[in-house]
Amino acid sequence: MKAIVVGEYGGPEELVLSDIPVPEFGPDEVLVRIHAAGVNPVDTYVREGNHPSAPPVPFTPGKDGAGMVEKIGEGVRGVSAGDRVYLAGSVTGTYAEFAVAKESQVRPLPGNVGFEAGAGIFVPYATAYLAVFKKGQPKPGDKLLVHGGSGAVGLAAIQWSKAAGLEVCATAGSPNGLDLIRNNGVNLVYDHSSVGYLDRIKADTGGVDIILEMLANVNLVEDFRVINKFGRIVVIGNRGTIEFNPRLAMTLDVDIRGLMLFNAGAEEFERIHSEIYSGLESGALKPHVGTRYSLVNAAEAHRAIIKEKASGKIVLIP
Repeated sequence: MKAIVVGEYGGPEELVLSDIPVPEFGPDEVLVRIHAAGVNPVDTYVREGNHPSAPPVPFTPGKDGAGMVEKIGEGVRGVSAGDRVYLAGSVTGTYAEFAVAKESQVRPLPGNVGFEAGAGIFVPYATAYLAVFKKGQPKPGDKLLVHGGSGAVGLAAIQWSKAAGLEVCATAGSPNGLDLIRNNGVNLVYDHSSVGYLDRIKADTGGVDIILEMLANVNLVEDFRVINKFGRIVVIGNRGTIEFNPRLAMTLDVDIRGLMLFNAGAEEFERIHSEIYSGLESGALKPHVGTRYSLVNAAEAHRAIIKEKASGKIVLIP
C-alpha cells in the first residue's frame, strides 16, 4: 500500500511517500481502508519529535481519518466489515491507504457526514469540547471569544458554543476565514491582523469571560485587554515562548488554563464521542474541509497548516 513514512524526525521533507505492506492487525483491532486523513498542527510537532505522543522512527503519522472497515480482529463486537467510521487515533497512522486501530478508536460515522468531513472530527471536535465545557466552564450570560476561529478547532469551538446557546465572538486573519466564521452563525467577527481589533472587541462586548486561545505566544498578553474579571483563558495552541507579567492575571483574578487533548481519560472520551455523534447527526456540528491534498503532497499540507491563514480542515486523500 501507499503510505507516508517518517524515517527521521525533522522538517516536512521527512514525509516520504512509500510502498509498505498493509499492516497486520490482532485481537480487538480493526483494519480500516482510509478514504481521507486529517492533518492537524500536532502532526507537525510529532513529525519533529517534539510531542509526547511522538513514536520511534520510522512511523506513519496521522491521528484523524475516516473510511470503511475492511476487516476486524478476534473479539471485536462494535463494528463490522463495511461500516463507515471515523478514527479517534490509530495504531499505525492514518496517512496511508490502510490503518490499524483499536476497536476503542473506531467510531461510527453518521450517514449525513462524508469521509472528507469525517477526517476532520476527532482532534478538532474533542479538543474544542474540552476547551469550551471542561476548561471554559461557561455560566449563563458568559461571553466567549474564539481567538483564531477559522481553523478546524476554532470552528468546532464555535459550533459547540452556539449549540450551547453561548454568546460568541471570533477572530480570523483572512477574508475567507472571516466569511467562514460568519457562515457559522457568528455576528461579532474581527480581523486579528488589523490595528485596533481588540479595542473594537472590548467596545462591542464590554469584555469577554472566556477566551479560547489558539496562538498564545502571540496573543496571551494582549488577551488581558479584553478579558473580564474572574475570566478564563484556555490555551489550546502555542508555538513559542513569551515574557509575561503574572500581575496581569492577579489584577483581574483570571485563570490561565492549559489544554492537552491526550490527557483526557477513557470515560471523558466516551462522553465526548457520544456528544459528537449526536451533534453530527443533528447537523449542529458541521466539519468544514478547507483544502485537500493528495497523499504524495503531505509535506505541502504540513507547510500549509503552519504558515497559511487557517480556513477549515486540511485533509489528505490516499
